Amino acid sequence: MSETTLVLRYADVGVATYGSLRVVGQPDRTVTWVLDEPALGAVRDRLGEALPDPRPGETIRTALERALTTGAFAAPAAEQEMAELLGAGLIPAAGWELIVGAAGDAPATLFVAPTAGLAQVPWMALAMPDAPGRRLIELADILLAAPPNIANAPRKPASWAQRRDHAALLILDPRVPGQRPDSALGSVLGRPDPTGPLTRHFAQRRAHRDVLPQVESTVELFRSTQADRRWFAGQLAAAPSRLLFVGHATAADGEVGHADRASVHLADASPLSAADLMTAQLPIPPRAALLACSSGGDYRFDEATGLVAALILGGAVLVTATLWSLPTAAGYRQFSGTATESIDPMAEVVIAVDSAHEAVEAGRAVNAWQRSQLIRWRDGDGAASPLYWAALATFAVDGAR
Repeated sequence: MSETTLVLRYADVGVATYGSLRVVGQPDRTVTWVLDEPALGAVRDRLGEALPDPRPGETIRTALERALTTGAFAAPAAEQEMAELLGAGLIPAAGWELIVGAAGDAPATLFVAPTAGLAQVPWMALAMPDAPGRRLIELADILLAAPPNIANAPRKPASWAQRRDHAALLILDPRVPGQRPDSALGSVLGRPDPTGPLTRHFAQRRAHRDVLPQVESTVELFRSTQADRRWFAGQLAAAPSRLLFVGHATAADGEVGHADRASVHLADASPLSAADLMTAQLPIPPRAALLACSSGGDYRFDEATGLVAALILGGAVLVTATLWSLPTAAGYRQFSGTATESIDPMAEVVIAVDSAHEAVEAGRAVNAWQRSQLIRWRDGDGAASPLYWAALATFAVDGAR
């Protein structure tokens, strides 16, 4: 059965925001609309209250406490209410009808191209207004479309089919010089635990495929002091199959308007910016995952030349990133009412994305994990917090799924 592909696109024209939804290859199946400005404002306000990113006057700590205790992602009932608000405010009834009809024809993939004001919307979580028990991700796999200026730029992407047996490059919580483990740029994953779930997972990965860097023991993959930009370039020169980065990123200031200032923090005194990546023209493998603060924030800018764009221009055809900051395990345990010492949702995300990027269709595999987390969340499992699974967004070009 052939795949049905839909494109959901938004555009700001003057003071208005327009939306369009179409089935690729079937021009008669198209819906267009103008978003209601009060509804759009309500969506932005509600989402801002839900996310762990600091609002004006907040510290990182107070923002995290708000998100985990009173925000819409803190409890299933509040999250369902926000999902219904997003679903009704961003897609009209005719759009939902088109999606349902297309999803019934064949396996469906929905590509989303938002505006700057909608860049942090968790599209997979949108609830269908007339059937609030159904979420958008249950009707179609959801991928973000790379901006046209990036997708159509001269690129030399590597092939997953040719690279899949090459080593996977793993950069796991590199140690930023001069930063204490509990500081703002300290450890994301906590103290490396030789018997912890992440170490066990990557030990199994090493047992079944080659990984970079080459280490004597799995625990050495974490908190590297060697993973600076020169080391990174050397590892990429070995033509890895894929890249997994877990660590810190600094989002560019949306008010400044320079997406290429978004940066990842390696074991360097200064961060590696999207502009640095593009200037160096480093050869990026066909698949990449950046599990770092708002690493998928390209669409927050008119010129979407952030970290995702830099990876795609460097050769990636599929990039999984995050729309907002992921709470560390320590932060989650501090403020979540359902947390225990054995619960580590950050480790779950890392394991899920690493596993998904080994699949034949990595983007679909990420979606499948998100659906499984949604089911857990609706069944009352507080450990399956949408602050983690709903933050993931996979960008794809060149037919990658």
